[in-house]
Amino acid sequence: MGGGFAGLQAARKLARAPVTITLLDRHNHHVFQPLLYQVATAGLSPGDIASPIRWILSKQQNVRVLLADVAHVALAKRQVYLEDGVGIPYDFLILATGAAHSYFGRDDWQSHAPGLKTLDDALAVRRRVLLAFEQAERQPDPERQRHLLTFVVVGGGPTGVELAGTLIEIARHTLRREYDTIDPESARVVLIEAGSSILGTFPKPLRDSARRALRRLGVEVWENATVTEIEADAVHVGGDRVPAHTILWAAGVAASPLARTLGVPLDRAGRVIVEPDLTVPGFPNVFVAGDLARFTHQTGNPLPGVAQVAKQGGAHAAKSIRRRLKGQDALPFHYRDMGNMATVGRAAAVADLGWLQLTGFVAWLFWLFVHIFFLIGFRNRVSVLLQWASSYLTYQRSVRLITGPSPDSDVTPRNSAGC
Repeated sequence: MGGGFAGLQAARKLARAPVTITLLDRHNHHVFQPLLYQVATAGLSPGDIASPIRWILSKQQNVRVLLADVAHVALAKRQVYLEDGVGIPYDFLILATGAAHSYFGRDDWQSHAPGLKTLDDALAVRRRVLLAFEQAERQPDPERQRHLLTFVVVGGGPTGVELAGTLIEIARHTLRREYDTIDPESARVVLIEAGSSILGTFPKPLRDSARRALRRLGVEVWENATVTEIEADAVHVGGDRVPAHTILWAAGVAASPLARTLGVPLDRAGRVIVEPDLTVPGFPNVFVAGDLARFTHQTGNPLPGVAQVAKQGGAHAAKSIRRRLKGQDALPFHYRDMGNMATVGRAAAVADLGWLQLTGFVAWLFWLFVHIFFLIGFRNRVSVLLQWASSYLTYQRSVRLITGPSPDSDVTPRNSAGC
């Protein structure tokens, strides 16, 4: 269940196993989530970071792909029930349905501060960001212009840092000569982090380097700043009210709500507390991988919700099923940390490889080629490389398209001809 990193990896690793695989996902495509922010900031198009699941697995004869929403799982009956009531039996089950946004009990904030988990999210964010500049261009009131050109990113993890750095670059470089009434360079970008530092999982030298890089770009970095309220046009941090037209959420995630249908112990984030071999307690034929699993047996701390954790978990589940088919016991999961990276604007990044720490342009080059290497499909890699090369040389972002309906926009064309 799930066509993300964990689900796809599991399916591929079972390609030559004597099994029949059914892969369920509510979307027909796999998304390379680490680059979603590039779609949200008009650097890449959706097709550059996503591929149809059926195409990815088209050469694998033992897989059936179904586009479907799962309503609940009956572990005792070994049945997965779809929303239309259809039940699908299984001998082994791999749960890899990922995570959703978490607003820490304030779900009412979601409409004011969208997050970034799917292609639809990315396109909605792209529209909101670009419309802010268009609305400011038509606004004669300088105070209203400042409000429209204020962007707040809540959450100082890799996604928040990457969003903030890219937003300020769009304003300072990409759009600076394209408007007559406003000065895009006057845009204000505020990055708010509740913890003591942005990029809290990185070593201190890299955190400090990222902070300096953001501030050089012009991003306001607020640390030890807890958001207490979000309105349609402002963020409250303690006693401070920050008026902002565009508020983006990168502060927290929660496990897929499907976990609550299992009737097994979950942690506070809704993740399944798994055994050392990634199985559900009491159900050795059910594996949980990726963001849905809380695995603490190796380090004592939960593993991060990143692609490499999901891929290794999916591969381990597949390997365990192969062993079970041979009458062997599943082995404990051992996570191999390959490092952590984040970009901090144009040609700048931080990379923690454990044995080596990189910053600046060298780290950005490393980040670039690692991400291109892991993109699925030759066309995707070539397209992304060419677009990034063009963006680096020209400061342009090639996919600045405003599409789709916007009920809160005052720049909707009067008719289909755009008049």
